[in-house]
Amino acid sequence: MSLSLSDYLGMDAIELALGVRQQQFSNADVTACAIEQAQKTNPTINAINIECFDAALAQAQHFDQHPDLLNQSRVAGLPFLIKDLATVKGLGATYGSRLYKDFVAERSYNIARKYLDAGLIVLGKTNTPECGLTLTTEPVANGITRNPWNTEHSPGGSSGGAAAAVAAGITPVAHATDGGGSIRVPAACCGLFGLKPSRGLTAIENKRAASWGGMSVGHVVSQTVRDSAAFLDLIKLEEPNQFAIPPAPASFYANLNAAPEPLRIGVQLEHPMDQPLDDECILAVQKAAQLCESLGHYVERVSYPVDYRTVVSAMALRINAYVYQTLAPRLAALKLALEDAPLEISTRIMANLGRDVDAAAYLEAVDTVKEAERTMAEFHHHHDVIVSPVISKTPARIGWLDMNSSDQKEYVSRFRAYGGFTALYNGTGQPSMSVPGHQAKNGLPVGVMFTAAWGSDLLLLQLARQLEQAQPWPRSAPVCSA
Repeated sequence: MSLSLSDYLGMDAIELALGVRQQQFSNADVTACAIEQAQKTNPTINAINIECFDAALAQAQHFDQHPDLLNQSRVAGLPFLIKDLATVKGLGATYGSRLYKDFVAERSYNIARKYLDAGLIVLGKTNTPECGLTLTTEPVANGITRNPWNTEHSPGGSSGGAAAAVAAGITPVAHATDGGGSIRVPAACCGLFGLKPSRGLTAIENKRAASWGGMSVGHVVSQTVRDSAAFLDLIKLEEPNQFAIPPAPASFYANLNAAPEPLRIGVQLEHPMDQPLDDECILAVQKAAQLCESLGHYVERVSYPVDYRTVVSAMALRINAYVYQTLAPRLAALKLALEDAPLEISTRIMANLGRDVDAAAYLEAVDTVKEAERTMAEFHHHHDVIVSPVISKTPARIGWLDMNSSDQKEYVSRFRAYGGFTALYNGTGQPSMSVPGHQAKNGLPVGVMFTAAWGSDLLLLQLARQLEQAQPWPRSAPVCSA
């Protein structure tokens, strides 16, 4: 029995994997549907910038010939997309930058190896802004990625390619990373679920610059909460690596359906940097708070317990240093000075600032962020979860937030006004998620952010599952259904 494209688009990864194991259809059928949907939608949305469709189909056929390979994991044999900030050995990697033109990876990132060891089949790489440094996905190197809900708008960033691909139904799940909101913002813009895990829980690179000192972590954007839980099982660590390992169950997926006890939920509706909020974003949070209350949770308004501006400034100083340290080996290999490198304007400015960071300033920044981490830990003694907007507006129009703008003062002003909510929790290492909560009058999705104490990943997933069951959301952009 083969798998039709319309049936494929109605299934999440768990359901697809079960169908293969019950011999309702084959791995090759699933991958063929993913390729068909990619060929149908990607020319318009530009979510995938590196394709390996033929190799993926051949690998899926190999799984069908050797069904014992399905034992590698619950989702083995399914097609999967890797964000183009993570390398896969033998595949190109551009990092969204012309600086990496013709670069081919000699090794796979640690998180990519986890996915490969779990038997996932790499269908391609997804587009990202240069070095993952902004909240839209419009790199000069690889072109604009568009939101499947409305192609005049952005799918967010920096995991915009991943979110656009999942919202378009190419795959039900795709790898994403989050160093300042880059899982949660695209999830919010594309009507998807996106969890940023706790620091220390999952596989990251062993060099601090590559993970922004632990501020950047990887996971997925997905159509369903249960897929997110199942894929978190693939990348969670059993032993600490660079950071302390938070408490975690043997399987997030197996413990997902236990409803959380009544939670103390704090609602934040003021922009942390005193920027205006779109009424649609406020409404989304209010609706989410009301839904939580109807489910038996206790909800109250709260204020920010930390000086957000100071913390984010300290994070920015560190990120600038990491950006320069990440680019330096490539510049040396190409014998290029930073000033001569084919970089976008904002990236060059950040790298220049990062090159000049001295040890005293760096250590002071580390201490500032660490103090915020302690403050937030204390805050969560009294509130289990914080609910807030993900971004301050509905998804931005294409071209509104341009890293390569000649007016960088305006670019920074727009960046600050658009974002603001997500980055703090990268600094403090807390788990934080975007849950689809509302559809604006213009038809675009609006996500809501839920954040909990470090190590409370299961609690967030269980809450998300409870919300999903109480108020299901569309699985993908309606225009992309077969």
